[in-house]
Amino acid sequence: MSNQFFRSRIRESINNETLQAALDNNAERRLNGRAAAFESIPDWRERRQRAHRVRAEVIEHLDEYLALFIAKNEANGVIVHRAKDAAEAIHIILNVGAGLVPAQGKGRPQGSPLLVAKSKSMVSEEIELNHALEKEGIQVVETDLGEYIVQLRHERPSHIITPAAHLKKEQVAQLFHEKLDIPYTEDIPMLTATARKVLREVFLTADIGFSGVNFGVAETGSVCIITNEGNGRMVTTIPPVHIALMGMERIVPNLDDLSLMLSLLPRSATGQKLTVYTQLLNKPLLNQTRHLIILDNGRTRLQNSPLKESLYCIRCGACLNACPVFRELSGHAYIGKDKSIAPYPGPIGSIVSPGLLGENFVHLAQASSLCGACKDVCPVDIDLPKLLTRVRAGQSPSPSGRGMSKGQCEGGAGLTWHTKFFLQIYSRLATHPKLYALSQKFASLMSSLFSPRSQWMPLPAFTGWGYSKDLPRFAGKTFRQRILESDSKVSDAQVETKQQENITTKNMQEQAPALQNKIEQFTKELTALGGLVYQTKNPAQDIIEFLKLHGFKKIMLEPNTLDESLLQTANIGFTHEPDPEILVGVTNALCGLADTGSVLEADGALYASLLPEIHIAVLKSRDILPSLPDAMDFVKEKKSAVFITGPSRTADIEMTLTIGVHGPREIHVFVDDSISG
Repeated sequence: MSNQFFRSRIRESINNETLQAALDNNAERRLNGRAAAFESIPDWRERRQRAHRVRAEVIEHLDEYLALFIAKNEANGVIVHRAKDAAEAIHIILNVGAGLVPAQGKGRPQGSPLLVAKSKSMVSEEIELNHALEKEGIQVVETDLGEYIVQLRHERPSHIITPAAHLKKEQVAQLFHEKLDIPYTEDIPMLTATARKVLREVFLTADIGFSGVNFGVAETGSVCIITNEGNGRMVTTIPPVHIALMGMERIVPNLDDLSLMLSLLPRSATGQKLTVYTQLLNKPLLNQTRHLIILDNGRTRLQNSPLKESLYCIRCGACLNACPVFRELSGHAYIGKDKSIAPYPGPIGSIVSPGLLGENFVHLAQASSLCGACKDVCPVDIDLPKLLTRVRAGQSPSPSGRGMSKGQCEGGAGLTWHTKFFLQIYSRLATHPKLYALSQKFASLMSSLFSPRSQWMPLPAFTGWGYSKDLPRFAGKTFRQRILESDSKVSDAQVETKQQENITTKNMQEQAPALQNKIEQFTKELTALGGLVYQTKNPAQDIIEFLKLHGFKKIMLEPNTLDESLLQTANIGFTHEPDPEILVGVTNALCGLADTGSVLEADGALYASLLPEIHIAVLKSRDILPSLPDAMDFVKEKKSAVFITGPSRTADIEMTLTIGVHGPREIHVFVDDSISG
């Protein structure tokens, strides 16, 4: 059964000049950023293969890893729920909310509904959570800037990573003018600051904080959440109740495997070596309740189907940026037969959406050129073209458990009758070498007769592509003829060049750690991200001078970080309690990462490193470690820990980088050289 509405939406997207400009801007910057980020890890191909093996191992033994993960979470004081489908997940969330009384005061009027501050979660889009909660009178506010924008527009996200990638700044400016009652402005930092102000009140007064989960660690029970804006940290730290919704496949065996995934995911998603906030949650914080909902919703069916490999996906969105089809359409063009927008678009979405949600989305697999670009950029090496052809062949699992219809299983899910007819003829020709060779010669003759002066042959409109695509003219000689006439041997010079490249790469890998001092590398990396680093023999005195110079009279202070008597002598007040009115927070970093410019904060430092506009961290030089895997032992016994890599940031409006969103807009690291490491 064809989907004419899908074809109509494709035409609309291609003819929308504003959309095309926005999509081109997003894709180009994402791909360029990804390429630059991967240059810093020459062994990325080996890491990619290791990541593939890890994901394959987890999916093959998913029940065992889930059992261990659940046991660890329950031992850590987390309330764990299993949900077989969307309805059950929503029921669990409503039950959690039913036991709460909406907070009063702090800007919340009496009788106001339950308020949920929500961080970005594609799984929540999958189960249509917002609609279900709003139907029950619960107020849900998306706090990621891009998600907030599309929520105000009553739209779905158009991209897994960049929800508002389809919009121009003029559209956002008009939206904020109408919905937030501010003067019309196209100044992106001003628009971002407006969202920060509005959403800060939501964080501080929310009854429930809601988040997704990027990874769950079976060995420790850790929940890993990565964000750039700081909203993920806000919703998991400030509200008295935190609910995390996790697809059951998002497991890694241990912290070493998590480090591997984190070396690939940010680079693939946003072109960063590490996201600004890489958060690991082990236990609920003081006076906090944490619920973890582990969702199936068709994943078991996928695990037992020919599309099992799609569960390896780590949701980086790289395949969307690389796909020539997605880059013309955007996520809103991926619609079902019932005209609903698929929760997951692009190459991976064209597999996962029908795999999880059924026949309604099976035709989406036809929106692919099968060029292989999606496989090339996948950080866990999923063979997406292979899986797309399997969906086309009718091998998606059915929610009813009965499989696809007879017509789909015969090959051609989502195809028109004339396309199926053409493919049947092509299949006959392609399986008979002599007939295939004859057909090639005939096609070449026809192209020279009907389009003798053009490189292209127009396609008939009934194919579905004729309104926008042309077919290249057939070559004068067949591929077989041309390959036999060519010299297919690789020259000795080419072999020697390749060997030299391999030697050079190996030497770079061996020499890289010795190229720079750890402090210098840390300083270089953090400075490139907008942070500031100061080497000092007396951090307390230098921080006091910094505070005086900038006129700061009071700070949030992590206990045991500075000599408090010195602060009192300098007439600088301090508090160890969270205070959103204070502009400066001072914390003690557990360690630093030389290769990313990150600092690790935990437990007592969480509020002081999050709420103020300026974050000052004290880091001993001996505690600067080479990279993320070296620091994982620090997080095992903490309730909550976060690797902070620069000030908070967003690029959700026209891919324009804006510093300072929900987290601090400045980070200053004082490296203590008084004790050599």
